[in-house]
Amino acid sequence: MRFVTYADDDGDRVGVLHHDQVHPLGRGVTMLGLLRDGTLRAAGEQALAAPGPAPRAVGDLRLRAPIPDPPAVRDFMTFERHVEGVSRLGGTDATIPERWYEAPAFYFTNPYAILGPADDVPVPPSSRMFDLELEVAAVIGRTGRDIHPDDADSYVAGYTILVDWSARDVQFAEMQVRLGPTKGKDTATTLGPVLVTPDELQPWRTDTSFDLTMTVDINGERLGQDRWSSMAFSYADMIAYASRGTEIRPGDILGSGTCGGGCLAELWGREGLNAHRPLQPGDVVTVTVEQLGTLTTRVVPGVEPIPIPPARRGR
Repeated sequence: MRFVTYADDDGDRVGVLHHDQVHPLGRGVTMLGLLRDGTLRAAGEQALAAPGPAPRAVGDLRLRAPIPDPPAVRDFMTFERHVEGVSRLGGTDATIPERWYEAPAFYFTNPYAILGPADDVPVPPSSRMFDLELEVAAVIGRTGRDIHPDDADSYVAGYTILVDWSARDVQFAEMQVRLGPTKGKDTATTLGPVLVTPDELQPWRTDTSFDLTMTVDINGERLGQDRWSSMAFSYADMIAYASRGTEIRPGDILGSGTCGGGCLAELWGREGLNAHRPLQPGDVVTVTVEQLGTLTTRVVPGVEPIPIPPARRGR
């Protein structure tokens, strides 16, 4: 099934997308609530089978993020080509850290910065090196802790496109103190347009994900592309690692990390900072993942940062 959340007259509403028609679920129903109750599939089947509100053309709706309010967002790095390219920003002889191959590394990003497919993306305060990262997120469907990789796929409720918007200059500066990324990442994360349940993707299943194409275009020109199946770690690996010693819960987002060719930083690492200018207001970014859809997003001006005084030295 393919689920959407869309803006209705009295707030967000969930629906099932079928042949370009959205079949609404009841008012007050949320994607997060369905996941927590374990009733997502049953509710979707009922919306398709039972008499109810008239379906609406998806093109007439303003889609929101499928889950506008995830409890937590973890962003991984699972595409080797991306990691290798970005590592070159540290010099042409830079190599991938051996630790990367040992466990699926991730960081926590901002669950309050979720945007939908119809939302403009503001440039983060003070950033002059704005970038995007094309990913695919798994959405968790039930609570678990210390999950074995062999059991982990059963925790996935569905998949959706994720675009991680990155202020590279802010990110690089803050990581000099060996923390982060924090403010370099938390202005915006785009999700959508749909949440696709795993059974829909089974024909393309591989050992790590699905053999489907991922592409990025900026102002109509191709930046790069990859296969979703190029992930070096599987979602099961990611879930097992994320749940080690703690819980994952319904609605949690686990981003795959950037696909190869899916961001400007990788291009800068391979060809230099002059290979492509950073994103700026007016740019239109289009990302596509086969079977998951397309997101087209406009970059708009952000706000100027409120100054913060430097630390008091020697205290």
